[in-house]
Amino acid sequence: MAKAPENVKQPPVFAVANGAFSALRGQLRAPIHGTPAAKFGSKRGDGPSWKGWFIKAAAGTDVKAIADGQVVFAEWMGRYGNLIMIDHGNNYLSIYGNNQTLYKRKDDIVKAGETIAAAGNTGGNEESGLYFELRFKGAAIDPAAWIKF
Repeated sequence: MAKAPENVKQPPVFAVANGAFSALRGQLRAPIHGTPAAKFGSKRGDGPSWKGWFIKAAAGTDVKAIADGQVVFAEWMGRYGNLIMIDHGNNYLSIYGNNQTLYKRKDDIVKAGETIAAAGNTGGNEESGLYFELRFKGAAIDPAAWIKF
């Protein structure tokens, strides 16, 4: 079988049925056990509004994938600290920032509920916890409609 040129974007390796992620709306479990401290759309001090949620939790608390997918990014990213992005197919991404430790690497396949990181305060927040964001077609969407917090 011929190999595709490197400049052609390949679909994720994991199998996703059409509409599989969108069918999970309102049924996904929270990525961490903690207390929501900042919610999507709320003002962030003098800065822009939050594009996700900040969930307070003790350093080292398990961070879990909200759904099956493939890790597309897993490293330090400025104000997000140690960050993991998971591609769930059909243009959906989940983003997990502020982590103390990352347990997964780019290209790893993950299952819903699998531990992917440990919460921390690497993103510049004074408190320990997780910054969690959902994106569809690159735009942030409110996780409240998707996650059972």
